Amino acid sequence: MRQIRNASDTTCKQLLRDEECFADLCNYAFFQGRQVIKPEELVSRENDLSTLTGNIEKPTEIKRYRDVVRKASIHGDYVIIGVEHQSTFDKNMIFRILNYDATTYINQVESKKEVYPVGSFVFYTGDEEWKLPETLKETLKSIPSEMEPYINDWRLPVIDLKTMDARKLTNRRLKDVVEISQSMFAGSYEGLRENRKIETESFMMAATFTRTNIRREDLPEGDEINMCKAMDQLFQRFENQGIEKGKLNTLKELLKVKLGTLSSPLEKQLTETSLEKLNELTLNIFNINSEEDVLNLMN
Repeated sequence: MRQIRNASDTTCKQLLRDEECFADLCNYAFFQGRQVIKPEELVSRENDLSTLTGNIEKPTEIKRYRDVVRKASIHGDYVIIGVEHQSTFDKNMIFRILNYDATTYINQVESKKEVYPVGSFVFYTGDEEWKLPETLKETLKSIPSEMEPYINDWRLPVIDLKTMDARKLTNRRLKDVVEISQSMFAGSYEGLRENRKIETESFMMAATFTRTNIRREDLPEGDEINMCKAMDQLFQRFENQGIEKGKLNTLKELLKVKLGTLSSPLEKQLTETSLEKLNELTLNIFNINSEEDVLNLMN
């Protein structure tokens, strides 16, 4: 699971490294798609947030790493924007965001520079609908009614890949990734077979976000692919895999009838054998009387 999350995190960072994708996603998250943040007005920032805690004699440095952080100019005024990617639920996400934002403010104060406002949101690519609280007050166990007006709140905007309205996006790559991901999540392969061209990298990003078992070598060659052609090629591969799996299972049952049991090394070799060899073994089943006969035919 950790390996899958890491692949998804890496893909998100790769996608949002593109300034146009970053600006488009932020405009969707904050302004319902209105083009307020411009790609050319973005400045990269370090994602390493460090702060010191403890007493003066023995301070302890605490490091926090944000997924993607940029400074944006909106009508000449700067704001720091942080994006956190999540592919799984984290019930403490609101506290993580609060910590990241507060640390960003503290670092600005301690650097004795201007303090810019900080805005953050979560880009969620998990299978299930996000149902966790999106404000600090919703997360707290209880607040006395007398104190409620004095307890500061903290918002956690969550953008769910599955439910995004791609019509509000203007960047082609981001729009392609969102639309393809949604078709994959829904299992709508007819939707994927639309006769249009997309970047191969965008298709593979969607496959990573949705945990879809598609390899680069399964797709047509080139930096751009025709979706209809790519899907037909994938369907053929899945069909061949199904035929091969069926042949393998049938052959194993026949060999067990002939030989009684199969050793683990032989089962492993059979699993890695080509469809052509499986057919040859099946045709020669009556000539097989030992595992050595099977190995001879395979080799």
